[in-house]
Order: sequence, then structure tokens, then C-alpha cells
Amino acid sequence: MGRLAFRRRWYVALVWAAVLAAVGLGALKASGASDEEFSMPGIESQKAFDLMEQRFPGASADGATARVVFVAPSGEKVTATENRQAVEKAVADLGDGSQVASAADPFRAKAVSKDGTTAYATVTYKVAANDLTGASKDHLERAIHTAQDSGLTVEAGGSAMDGGGGPGGAAEVIGVAIAAVVLLVTFGSLAAAGLPLLTALIGVGVSMATILTLSAALGLSTTTGTLAMMLGLAVGIDYALFVVSRYREERAKGRVPQEAAALAVGTAGSAVVFAGLTVVIALAGLAVVGIPMLTKMGLAAAGAVVVAVLVALTLVPAFLGFWPNAVLRRRARRSGRIVDEGTRDNGGSRWARFVLRRPLPVLLLGVVGLGALAVPMTDLQLGMPGDEAKSTSTTERRAYDALAKGFGPGFNGPLTVVVDAKGPRRET
Repeated sequence: MGRLAFRRRWYVALVWAAVLAAVGLGALKASGASDEEFSMPGIESQKAFDLMEQRFPGASADGATARVVFVAPSGEKVTATENRQAVEKAVADLGDGSQVASAADPFRAKAVSKDGTTAYATVTYKVAANDLTGASKDHLERAIHTAQDSGLTVEAGGSAMDGGGGPGGAAEVIGVAIAAVVLLVTFGSLAAAGLPLLTALIGVGVSMATILTLSAALGLSTTTGTLAMMLGLAVGIDYALFVVSRYREERAKGRVPQEAAALAVGTAGSAVVFAGLTVVIALAGLAVVGIPMLTKMGLAAAGAVVVAVLVALTLVPAFLGFWPNAVLRRRARRSGRIVDEGTRDNGGSRWARFVLRRPLPVLLLGVVGLGALAVPMTDLQLGMPGDEAKSTSTTERRAYDALAKGFGPGFNGPLTVVVDAKGPRRET
């Protein structure tokens, strides 16, 4: 396969370009991905969630919410006439929106603290947070600013304050940049460092475009591609790196470029296939959990890994055919003499000899180091991050703290009890 891809490099490159163009065009024409709710069929809380959607058709149970907190100035109460009027006016403004299902008056909903200093209004939307329009968010912010002008301290939290967005962002860009620096330092060649990055990005492009194309037909959500993008970049760089590194080794042994590419795919490529297969099996295992969203994420990520394997086995040797000497070290390119890098005494070979001479101390040191790294696990607290995990400079965190101060600890983590009066069962 490696020899064929090297010889027919133009055909291989054109095939991958055609695939990328086809799925890219499909992604452009495909309808937008939905915002799938996080569901766990069969458990009691999911039954309560479904019951709420059935009994309250005016607002989706997974619709966005905003909790607007009003705090009276020092020495005053929100129940004072002027403050109360300002709160009621703000609630009326908050409820006047095309996507708003309801805005609860804190004085009617008994959402006022015992000391009368704090009140909150819950704004419920008809759509999920990612479906909120910019106009709805601007309307919410204007209502908050208007209430602040009256002298009240007004903060807001909830899912409506979260920014939407699909997979991808600054984290992936930073990761690619760091990988580029590491590869450049390791290989000492811009081409050798850039080839794994280029092929990984092509593979991720094919995978993400395919996911977007199939999103409507398969019911994929906007979060499905998140894991696929991360793993696609990781294994795409890794698998291409295996092949390129082995190609350089074979060239250092005096192999001609075509034979070196063939041996690289025949040896390192076999390891890539095995490694990719284990990752695919592991990701497919997410279906066992029984959570539909995780199943789709796992299968989409498994597809991205399959694409990365195919890219490493075909596109990488094809690119090596275009630039057979570009991935070699600078000294070899300038002199035209291929140095046998296997005989070079570098830091890796010296470290390997050190470990072989002292295996037991190194093993014990490694175990102790891992134990030290695991110590924080003893105080690990698992949970989904909320507004309490945000910076105190954000309005969401200030709203969270104001509610905790005015209504007491635990108020921000309520338990919803749903009672179905039409049936004998109660779901919590």
C-alpha cells in the first residue's frame, strides 16, 4: 500500500481532495445540527424530565433559563416601595421577548429572602441556550442595565448567560501550535514537523465535514463532533508521526525513497492499524453506557480515528513521494549524504542505557512519582461545573454568591420534585 501510494501520489492526493470537497459541500448544504438534550433513558429523573416536557408544552423542560438576582442597597430592602417598583418593572421587561416563555415575579412567587434584602426572578425561555438569538440576549442585558440604573445591584446567572458554539476553538489552535513547536524541535525540519500537522488537519476536516453532513439524517447534535475533533487531531498527528519517523530511519539506512515509504507503511503502518483499532473499539464501547449522546459522540470519534488511520496509510506516503528529501534533517539535505541515525548517540539512547543498567531504582522511582501525582485524587470532588466555578468577575458568579448569601447554602442546588396527579406514580 505504501509503495502504491508513493508511486500514484497524484491520484491519492486527488482522491483525498475530492473527498474533502464533497463532504465540505455537503456540510455547507446540510441543515444545522440540533441541540440534543442530555438524556439517560430509564432512570427516575429522566422520567420526571419527560413528564415536565409533556405537562408544560409552553416551555421546553430543557429550555434556557436566566435567574436575575436583585439586591437592595445597604440598609434597604427590595420590598421598599421604590425598590419593589424597579424590580417589577424589570420583570415586566424581562418577560417581553419573543423567545421568553415566562418571567416569574419574585413577590408573587415568594422569591424574596427572609431579611428582605434579596429577590430573584426566573426567566424561562422556549428554546435551548444555544438557540437563543442575539436579540434575546441583548434584551436580557438591557433589562438588567435598566434595573441597575435604579440603584439596585442586579446580577444574572443560568444557562441563558452561557455563550453557544459548536466544537472547536482556541484550545485546539493552541494545541496545534504547541504540537508544531515540539515536532519542529524533535525533527529539526519544518517539512517533517509540518507533514503530520497537515495530514492531521486534512483528516479532521474530512471527519468534521462528514459529521455536519450527516447531522440532520442521523440526529447528531452540536456536541457530537467535539470528541471527534480532539481525538482526530491527536491520533492524526501521532499516526503520521509514526510513518514519517520510520521513513527517516529507512532513508538513513540507505533505502531509496519509494522503498523507504513502503517499509514505513509496512511496519509503522501496521502499528497504526492496530492502535487505531483499539481506539475504535474503546470509543464504540461508549454505547454500553446507555446514554444516546455519548453513543453518538463515541461513534463519531471512532469514525474520525478511522479516517486518521486511512490518511496515515495513504496520504502520508503520497506526500513523501512529492517531497522525498524534505522531511530529512537539514544536514542530510544540504550534503546529499544520508546519515545512519540509528547509530547516533543521542539523549534517548543514553537514557535507555541508564534505565537498563538500573531497572529496579528507576521502577521504584516511577511508582513513587505516580503515587505522588495521585495524592490529589483523595480530595477529588466530582460534579458538573456550574456558576460557582466561574470567576468572581463574572455576573454569573456574583449572582450565585448573592443567592447563597441571601437564601442560605444549598439554595443554588435545588431538587425538583414532579408530581403527576393523573397517575399513581411520582417521579423525582
